[in-house]
Amino acid sequence: MKLNIALLAGDGIGPEVIDQAVKVCNAVAKKFDHEISWTSAITGACAIDAVGEPYPDATHEICMAADAILFGAIGDPKYDNDPKAPVRPEQGLLLMRKKLGLFANVRPTFTFPSLIDKSPLKRERIEGTDLIILRELTGGIYFGERGRKDNGNTAFDTCTYTREEIVRLAKLGFEMAMKRSKRLCCVDKANVLESSRLWRETVQDMEKDYPEVTVSYEFVDAVAMRLVQWPSSYDVMITENLFGDILTDEASVISGSMGLMPSASIGLHTSLFEPIHGSYPQAAGKDIANPLATVLSAAMMFEDAFGLKEEAELIREVVNKSLAEGIVTEDLAGESKAYKTSEVGDWLAKNI
Repeated sequence: MKLNIALLAGDGIGPEVIDQAVKVCNAVAKKFDHEISWTSAITGACAIDAVGEPYPDATHEICMAADAILFGAIGDPKYDNDPKAPVRPEQGLLLMRKKLGLFANVRPTFTFPSLIDKSPLKRERIEGTDLIILRELTGGIYFGERGRKDNGNTAFDTCTYTREEIVRLAKLGFEMAMKRSKRLCCVDKANVLESSRLWRETVQDMEKDYPEVTVSYEFVDAVAMRLVQWPSSYDVMITENLFGDILTDEASVISGSMGLMPSASIGLHTSLFEPIHGSYPQAAGKDIANPLATVLSAAMMFEDAFGLKEEAELIREVVNKSLAEGIVTEDLAGESKAYKTSEVGDWLAKNI
């Protein structure tokens, strides 16, 4: 199979972890007789530095022409520390989501048997955790009307959702639940917010189309508490943009490291696959960043974008093997030997 993949390394540790994922993908392609065409493009702070904007038209054209996008990270301290910066790297991420129609962020959370004691949560609380949070990406407060008034002393951000936006995300959630344990949880704040009431009534209207799925409705504050108390009680969760942003980061600590969790953003035109961690600028260029989340994102890409399940399973298998044998970077090594980012990538590719 010919695979046309856009490669957006981004900022900070992005290029380093992306390099390891490319090694792994190329090893898989060689083993299974696939042909990968990689096309690199700039986004984020590096794009602002180069052309003055975080998501250039040239990058968008490359993404639109690709079968899938493998993405690293966005962010740079020189913009983070300047609240008055007119252009920010994160604006590129929002623009990319909007222009590509990336409306659903798929964030799995699971545990690794060899690392379960590295989690900040007790073993008995997290054993058996295998959940997916579907976060809506192109609506809500991040895209609503915003501004200042009263001479800048009052600020406002508006959360707006349409029924159509909710339906397309909920449809993915129902379909995903049908392939798993047939349990779906809609997370909202319907006791306070009108937008949440629209979410709840829309999902309730859809229940009749999926009679085999058991649907629960929970307030986001209760979910935030229960997610660390009893994460294995959840399977597929759907929620709006802001709530999803917060809950997915909370869920990421269950595994023991943000450097382990992959994600996908499903779109109208193409889909994007990325690690959940940020650009971690303090580690940039030091060859110490954990590449496993990016490698596992590549596994999601093989399976979800191309239907290549065997290839994806092989990647997950060698990642589990690397964890079990201690071929890990310093964030997971503890008192044992820590391997460089590039060494972990080489080991994975060789084992494939």
